[in-house]
Amino acid sequence: MNKKLWEASKKLKINSNLFKFEKFISKRFKKNFNKNYEKFHSWSVKNSHNFWNSVWDYAKVKGEKKSIKVKKSPKFYKNIFLPKSKLNFSENLLSKNNNDKAITFISEGGFRETKNWRELNKNVKNVGAFLKKINIKPKDRVVAYMPNTSETVEAFLATVAIGSIWSSCSPDFGVNGVVERFSQIKPKVLFVTNEYFYNGKRINILERIPDIIKKIPTIKHIIVSNYPGESEIKQLPKYKYIKTYNWKNIIKEDEIELKFSKFDFEHELAILFSSGTTGKPKCICHKTGGVLLQHLKEHQLHCDIKEHDNVFYFTTCGWMMWNWLISVLASKASIVLFDGSPMYKKEDLLLRIANKENITLLGVSAKYIDSLRKTKKDFKKLYKLPKLRTICSTGSPLSEDSFKYVYKNIKKNIHLASISGGTDIVSCFVLGNLYQPVYSGEIQNKGLGMDIRVFNEKGKSVLNEKGELVCVNPFPSMPLKFWNDKKDIKFNNAYFNKFKNIWHHGDYAKITNKKGFKIVGRSDTTLNPGGVRLGTAEIYSEIERFNEIKESLVVGQSWDNDIRIVLFVILNSNYELSEDLLKRIKLQIRKNASPRHVPHKIIKVNDIPRTKSGKIVELAVKNIIEGNKIKNKEALANAHVLDEFTNIKELQY
Repeated sequence: MNKKLWEASKKLKINSNLFKFEKFISKRFKKNFNKNYEKFHSWSVKNSHNFWNSVWDYAKVKGEKKSIKVKKSPKFYKNIFLPKSKLNFSENLLSKNNNDKAITFISEGGFRETKNWRELNKNVKNVGAFLKKINIKPKDRVVAYMPNTSETVEAFLATVAIGSIWSSCSPDFGVNGVVERFSQIKPKVLFVTNEYFYNGKRINILERIPDIIKKIPTIKHIIVSNYPGESEIKQLPKYKYIKTYNWKNIIKEDEIELKFSKFDFEHELAILFSSGTTGKPKCICHKTGGVLLQHLKEHQLHCDIKEHDNVFYFTTCGWMMWNWLISVLASKASIVLFDGSPMYKKEDLLLRIANKENITLLGVSAKYIDSLRKTKKDFKKLYKLPKLRTICSTGSPLSEDSFKYVYKNIKKNIHLASISGGTDIVSCFVLGNLYQPVYSGEIQNKGLGMDIRVFNEKGKSVLNEKGELVCVNPFPSMPLKFWNDKKDIKFNNAYFNKFKNIWHHGDYAKITNKKGFKIVGRSDTTLNPGGVRLGTAEIYSEIERFNEIKESLVVGQSWDNDIRIVLFVILNSNYELSEDLLKRIKLQIRKNASPRHVPHKIIKVNDIPRTKSGKIVELAVKNIIEGNKIKNKEALANAHVLDEFTNIKELQY
């Protein structure tokens, strides 16, 4: 039985946004939930039209809300929330205009700068007015190839302020990765930063631009910003048939008046890309109103973010968590942007920043927490983290050991919220809340307004049994469409192919008897030895306990008319894959997972492939060892490591 690690105090619950919203709903609909999350959630899915309508009112969204709450359709994703309602996304994020701090930027080298709300408003309006001046119109695509800086945030807010559609790639994407994404959406404007830094290395971005514009002929304007804290660009590059502009000249004027036009709730906001590890990246087009409402719900009701809070999520602008972080501005809180390696010169760099910047919510990957755990250091002695109330973990399942480590070695009184969702909905399906306790190894519950279940292969809802994570009711942050997807063929195949008219997300999961969730792997990488489906997370959580092992990757290999489990391990320095270690690994997995989970082969490797956002790519390795062609190596941050998995002798017998 998983151990209860933390529970919010009565005072914390009563002072929470969730309780304020509960009172708001209780008064409006004459209900009494008595701080019972299950009751509250049940009401929110049975009355989702009233729920989402109330989120708008509670969060004081600026816009024109019409009386119709939902336009129903028999087709899941054609249900339209708040039809004919109008708003401006940027106007809602630029919710303040004073000298309070809005954005803090910190580079890995320690350069720090802040921007207040007045500066943020001015820069966004000036850039937005400039885009209009060069004839950029609503629904035109504007793209960015930039690091995680304040300028990137301002470019995003300026773009969507005028109704244009935003898309971004972080500079860790190579030229082909950028072209593969942006060429599909035919952008007119490219924002770019001259350079960036990673792990102490200076990397020139501008030298990549000629190749990019050669392959994306629709780009007619390039706006170049300077990396913060570095010497100014001496001369702008010149390109044939393309106009280039200096960011500094665009924002240096006095504030230019920019009217925040209202756009439909369903208006296109941004295009995010799937990782592209199984083919050309999908262009997932998200809508203005749905993203705003969903983020307001998650930030305020699930993460308890309030005005004057200081939120820091480690991300790049090539990952959906960047969009999630920027929307925090709509709750009148400030955001902290970090650019560079999270372990540059110091393994605890992010904790140092959280301590120094008085962070209230810290977001990191499960892998980062595991890396801290393996240092065996008690960071409670080094950092008091006085303002920190919430730690969010995402990217992969957080192991039981990592849950316990946070409370023992980082902070005792903390809301640790493991969260899971996806680029597909630019938000979460399952996440935390302050009404329920935190149990080791479990995501607390499903999101309000989201009827999340686990289905078996027959499409029946199951508890305490592994199956497919699904959402059975429509919700506002469903994507509007895939770009260039006639008749929604790719869209339907992606989400509605497995269960008729039910959103199938592709996670293999289990609902516990406490109504918590465990994500046990991606559906397309589950293991099937002897025809029994096993989740990869159950193996990873055991491997993480070995100090000898830095990281691992597990796949199922087709062999002798069955599937056998193959485990690849990266060893920490000064360790060997000895017979003793092999024996202990197998014993640990047999004891704590099951005999079926024990790998048939355990093989040492130097590195494993991962996406640009750091997620390991099991499917690419499975394809390589089975002799299949890798469809899209450009999606990988380190595609060269796949060579190590080709023709491995141990896998030939």
